[in-house]
Parts: sequence; structure tokens; C-alpha cells
Amino acid sequence: MIQAVFFDFNGVIIDDEPLHLKAYTEALADEGVVLTEEDYFKSLGMDDVTFVRAAFERTGRELSDDALRRVIESESAKHRALIEDELPVFPGVNTFVKALSRRHPLGVVSMAARRGIDYGLSRAGIAGHFTVVVSAEDVHACKPDPCCYNKALEFLNSKRGPAQVLPVSPSECLVIEDSPPGIRSARAAGMRTLGVTNTVTEKALREAGADSVTNSLADWTPDAATRRKILVDNPAQLFGF
Repeated sequence: MIQAVFFDFNGVIIDDEPLHLKAYTEALADEGVVLTEEDYFKSLGMDDVTFVRAAFERTGRELSDDALRRVIESESAKHRALIEDELPVFPGVNTFVKALSRRHPLGVVSMAARRGIDYGLSRAGIAGHFTVVVSAEDVHACKPDPCCYNKALEFLNSKRGPAQVLPVSPSECLVIEDSPPGIRSARAAGMRTLGVTNTVTEKALREAGADSVTNSLADWTPDAATRRKILVDNPAQLFGF
């Protein structure tokens, strides 16, 4: 049975991959670097520093520390302006998060900067439903490396307290991801995976090893979960509903 659920952030909770694409395209253009849509989606799972370095390397441009800082700060400001009036939360996410948090500890595991995660969760009104948050600042490697999910489980078990003797094991964790690198990261950590086709195709998620795939988390309210199949024949057993 699942004992904890970890969510990716961009592309799972917040529908902002197209907005990051727009913001990065403009920020890199200011430095004379072209970013294509194909380049962007091939870079899913990277943190900001790795992403910008890869963009410069593709064009053969030398990247100074100042240019790196300018691009990241510019992209962050442009992205924030794009979500200032309305935060694009995926349908059903708030309901799903709030329902699950009544039964299981939840976490966010993302290669985004912590300030952006905190801002988005707070704006969405669900920050208090997450027990742990792992951001780019907490890890030494990007997805598909498993270190981010290993760190999330470490944080979670450290918060369980002496009364809960048995730690949560990787196989008792469900990870919800929208990208192949995220799916591979979770699987490498020994966790079960639910892919959401918010960013890439079902085929891409299944080829990465997703245990199950859904078109929308709006289908995974507690009532709906008891009527659907995910990883086991009885979803109620999986989620503890």
C-alpha cells in the first residue's frame, strides 16, 4: 500500500511549461542564444543552471558567471510576470492534493528553485498540505538521477518522529511526474510512478517506465480513485481509501 505521495511541480501542479519556454526563449535571446521548443522539451528535468549551460553549449557560446546570473534572473522575472494575474493550476490538483493529505504525507520534488515552488504552492493555497519540499538547492544532480527522490524520502522519514518506528520504504512511495526524466528518477529510487500526459505523450511516459499513466489528475479524486485502476486491481487498497 502507498504510504506517501511525491509530486513534481512544473507540469504536474502548475501548468507553466509553456510559460517557462516563453520566458527562457526571451531571456536567452537577450544574450544572443536561440532556444527552440524542441531544445526546451529535451531539457526537462534540469535545474536552471544546468539548463542555461546546456543552451549556451548548443550554440558554442562561452557562458560567464554574469551571463548565467542575468539569464536566470531575467527568466524568473518574466515567468513571475506571466503568472501574476492568474496562477495556472491544473484542473483537479487542489482537490486531489487536499484529499490525499488527509491520508498520507505528501511531498514536492522538483528541479525548480525553492522560492518559485513556495510562491506557487502558496498562491495555489496548498502549501500547508505538503510535509516535505525538495528543490534544486537540495540536491547535487538533476533528474533522471534519483538523488532528489532519495532526499525526499530521507526528509520524510526524519519528520515521522520516534512514535512511528518503521520508516516509509521506497516501494511504498508513489511519484507523480509529467516527464520521462522524472519517471526514470523515481524508478531509480525504487518508487512507483504515475505519469500525467500534461507535457509529453503517454507513449513517452510508458517508455520511460511509468507504472501507470493518466490524462488528468482531475480523474483522481478519492471517489474516482476507487473506480479506477492504477498499479493494482483495487485502487482503494493502493491509496488507503
